[in-house]
Parts: sequence; C-alpha cells; structure tokens
Amino acid sequence: MRNSKRIGFKSFSTLLLGVSALCMSAHAADGRLLATGGATNIEGAAGGGLVPWAVISGYTEDDEIGGTVSLSRAQVDDYRLDVTAASFSYRNRFEFSIAEQMFNLENLGTELRQQIFGIKYRVAGDLVYGAMPQVSAGVLYKKNSRYDLPELVGSQRDSDWEGYVAASKVWLAGPFDRTWLANVTVRATRANQFGLLGFGGDINDSHELQLEAATGLFLHRSVAVGLEYRQKPNNLGFADEENAMSAFVAWFPSKNVALVGAYLDLGSIAGANNQTGYYLSLQASF
Repeated sequence: MRNSKRIGFKSFSTLLLGVSALCMSAHAADGRLLATGGATNIEGAAGGGLVPWAVISGYTEDDEIGGTVSLSRAQVDDYRLDVTAASFSYRNRFEFSIAEQMFNLENLGTELRQQIFGIKYRVAGDLVYGAMPQVSAGVLYKKNSRYDLPELVGSQRDSDWEGYVAASKVWLAGPFDRTWLANVTVRATRANQFGLLGFGGDINDSHELQLEAATGLFLHRSVAVGLEYRQKPNNLGFADEENAMSAFVAWFPSKNVALVGAYLDLGSIAGANNQTGYYLSLQASF
C-alpha cells in the first residue's frame, strides 16, 4: 500500500510539472503588478511559505480566470516536507486550492501524508490602491491519509477544518523609498504540526485563535526579502509544539514564475528540538 501511494504522489507531481512547463509560455494577466499574486504557502493558498495572505493567486483581473501550480520542499534537521499544490482563481475574487503534503520522519524511517482543500474569498479593500488593506477570508479542509502515528500520540481526529481572515497591504513608496508589504492573519485551528499529526489532543480539543504575520521589503521590483511568523496550538501532551518562523527571499522574474527560498525555524517537532533548515518553492502562474 505504501508503494502505491508513493507512485500516486510521483504521478501527481509529474502532471503538475508538465502543466508548469505549459505555463511558462502562457500569457499572464497584464493589469496587476508583478508579485501581487504572492507565492504558494505549504497548504496551497496564496501568500508566503508559512502564512496565507489576503492576496488571490495568479494575476487575474475582474474579468479573468487563472491559477498556479507549485512544488515545494522544507528540510529541517530530522524531517522533510514535500508539497505539491495547485490553485484556481476567478475574477481576482475567489481562490480554490488543493495541496498534497508528504512528511518524511527521517529519524523514524516512516512518513505522514495529508491532503488540503481550500477556498479563499476577497471580502474588501485592495492590496495596492486606497487606504484600506485587502481583506480575505478562507477555509481549509485537511485530511490525514496515514493516521496510525497521529492516533498513537494522542490525536483526536484524522480530519478537520480551519478558518482564517487575512489582511494584506502594499506601500509602493514606503520607508527608504522602497515598496513594502505587511500581512496579518488570524486562524481558528486545532491542528497538530500543521495537521500532519492530526487534530486536537489530550491537552486541548477545541479550535483556538492563532496569530500569523508577515512583512516584506522589495529590494527590486522582482526581488523581495522578509519575515514570517506563525503561532501554533499546543494540544498534545507527549511533546511541546512551538511556533514557526522564516526569513525568505522571493524572486519574480516574470508573472509566470516565482521562486522562494527561506531559512526555517520550526522549533520542537514531536520531541525533536531546534528543528531548523531551509525551504524552497517553485511556482508557475497562468
């Protein structure tokens, strides 16, 4: 069974890589500014690597449709996370996303898998123009494919939903005459390690509000550096769960391609302390 699942993941990845190649020659919408579609986060939604932002994926305008495909990897001392994701955007108002996560526990010789389905709706405001930030609301549904280990450590369920509200704003002429971005997200969740260890636990089995934030500075119209921070609940008694942070560099050579690299600090994961490493993500937009 494990081999068949692995083959399925590789087939899905190959398909998305093929779509990515087509997107390289596709024509992205001309109206929105470069980088205003963000990148793809580890759950498939548009934003940074760790945090969903209020932005809608791709570069669609009010009368267009579009989307993204992406491949990402996060590698820390004892664990590796591979993510294959795709999104569809409609009229710069709706975003629909899907992601498959494969979490390799290198110190235990096993892996965990999770599927994530998301929808995001731009409620009000604009990312660039006007005084009001862009505000979006989203819902994620997460489902563990392999639940034996999460159940063993005290998880209460193998699937759950999360809701979030995000506010993002870009200042084109900010401090030091540079373009700046800021984002604040509030999420209702009871996920253990992003949901990879199930949902709820022996300490807490209720949704809690968690704060997530990001800030970025554009060194060039196509290159941004920044920080992300994400609070996480601590539901399981067998090991403390700590908050996550990253320092990233994002490159947008065109509206069709985005490449993100980051330094990660995920704290303690399942009893393994000081889990630091890197994150890489390649996204194609159409």
